[in-house]
Amino acid sequence: MAQLLVTALNLESVEADGIAPEAPLFGHNNGGLGLDSIDALEIALSVEQKYGVVLRADDKNGKQIFSSLRALSGHVQSCRKT
Repeated sequence: MAQLLVTALNLESVEADGIAPEAPLFGHNNGGLGLDSIDALEIALSVEQKYGVVLRADDKNGKQIFSSLRALSGHVQSCRKT
């Protein structure tokens, strides 16, 4: 999933293995990647293309789903099992 983020967002200065699983994806606090809403759309599109999981903007759990790499990965994994 980290490599998907790096590739989808063209994060040239970030290595996939350098993204801490619990670091926030949005904002720069606590080692966050500083992503924004456009980045979230790119991630959602990439996740849908690669894993077939639709991440909807109106999902009430959206903030939690995108809170960290671990949360995003866990959500995608749980959706693929069903």
